[in-house]
Amino acid sequence: MSCEHLICAHCAGPVAEGRCPACREARAHVHHENHGPSIQLILAILLVLALLALAASRLAH
Repeated sequence: MSCEHLICAHCAGPVAEGRCPACREARAHVHHENHGPSIQLILAILLVLALLALAASRLAH
């Protein structure tokens, strides 16, 4: 989601510009999900690594 087209109800300015505290809070809320890897991605990587380790141990025997 993007805040490009959102208009602030407090100052009537574009939220992307962050003119007032309400704009800055809304912008931070919209973009807060894009920081760092998601928990699903981390779990998927761990699952793949576990499957690779299992396959490697079976091939070693």
